[in-house]
Amino acid sequence: MERTKREPELAILVGALVEDEDTPWSLEASLDELAALAESAGVIVVGRVTQRLKRPVAATFIGSGKVQEIGEAVVDLDADVVLFDHELSPRQQRNLERAWDVKVIDRTALILDVFAQHARTREGMLQVELAQYEYRLPRLTRMWTHLARQAGGRAGGASGGVGVRGPGEAQIEIDRREIGRRISFLEKQIEQLRTQRRQARRRRRRSGLLQISLVGYTNAGKSTLLNRIVGSDVYTADQLFATLDPTTRRVELPSGRVALLSDTVGFIQRLPTELVAAFRATLEEVTEADLLLHIVDVTHPDAVLQAETVDRVLGELGVADLPVVVAANKIDAEGPIEEHLRELRVWAPDLVPISALEGSGITELLEAVDREMQSRLQAIEVLVPYDSGDVLNLLHTHGIVDEEQYVEGGTLVRARVPLYMLGSVGQYLTDTGQEGPAG
Repeated sequence: MERTKREPELAILVGALVEDEDTPWSLEASLDELAALAESAGVIVVGRVTQRLKRPVAATFIGSGKVQEIGEAVVDLDADVVLFDHELSPRQQRNLERAWDVKVIDRTALILDVFAQHARTREGMLQVELAQYEYRLPRLTRMWTHLARQAGGRAGGASGGVGVRGPGEAQIEIDRREIGRRISFLEKQIEQLRTQRRQARRRRRRSGLLQISLVGYTNAGKSTLLNRIVGSDVYTADQLFATLDPTTRRVELPSGRVALLSDTVGFIQRLPTELVAAFRATLEEVTEADLLLHIVDVTHPDAVLQAETVDRVLGELGVADLPVVVAANKIDAEGPIEEHLRELRVWAPDLVPISALEGSGITELLEAVDREMQSRLQAIEVLVPYDSGDVLNLLHTHGIVDEEQYVEGGTLVRARVPLYMLGSVGQYLTDTGQEGPAG
């Protein structure tokens, strides 16, 4: 039965448990996530096939028996596409498409497609396009193999030199050059945006505002939490990667200190390297943070595993030592919430249970952020000239002033300030100035 173009495609999922593969995820859990990605891409899953392998088959990834089984399932279920939970080589993808006469898409390509659908800002779209081209470049050959076969064998001259290339090979070279030029253009555009971001962060840093980054597994509820805390209107949906573009808003903490709260792209297991590279400008928001607010979806059966995956990515970004406050989100949902909370507390004993949707626990969460930052304050003594009232205001707004005296030459202040403020007030430190971490 033929479907109209408007109807969603039907997909069969394929997962393999490879013996030597080091992954904490079960095959079923990984396929569940692939199904969620497919749903985010607007695809309907109609079947699943799994296999245990000692090692992937070079030509088709899965064994010949499974290739035949899936081919029969494609016909029986009228499937349009087969989605693999692993990254396929260009050769494997080409061979499987020939065998089944349907599209074959691996996990990386599916994530890229979801990202492409959900990117809304110019920066997000540029980053996704760059990642897509870098993924497609080594896979160009499968598009032109029919022309290469038509060209026949080698067409060398009498001198024995290099033969004239067939139209397929020539087209590949043209496409490679075009894609290469487009990649160079995109990289320059993204670098310009990266420079603008860096300048914006410097301006924010000079303002003395605390920088907080929301991090978490995709669909954990980061954007919903941002909306709840600051009353913004960031797009939210119950699907993976509903938002990709970073958003920053001002928030006042219970202590009265003002902070900047930034939403970031959600993490996922086996995040494609092309995406990590393309989104480095966005991920720098995390690396420049003073504190990370890690949001965990307490309703997910693999909540701890998701949280550990985020921790691993943060370690790869070099921010594992930043202070972190953990929020267990969606406590308003039905299900074994208390059981999941007990498991999460083994991993993060000081977590704060919240419902970003209903607003419960938000005050406690912001108080936890305040406490975490105050525990890391630096005790200082500074002499602020009378004509530098802006510095004095900075100390009162973003630090805790313990003592203030009017003396010759200015205002002598003993205070506790976040480490990031030392650069702003360092020139005013007295001889006893930096006293070490506040107790």
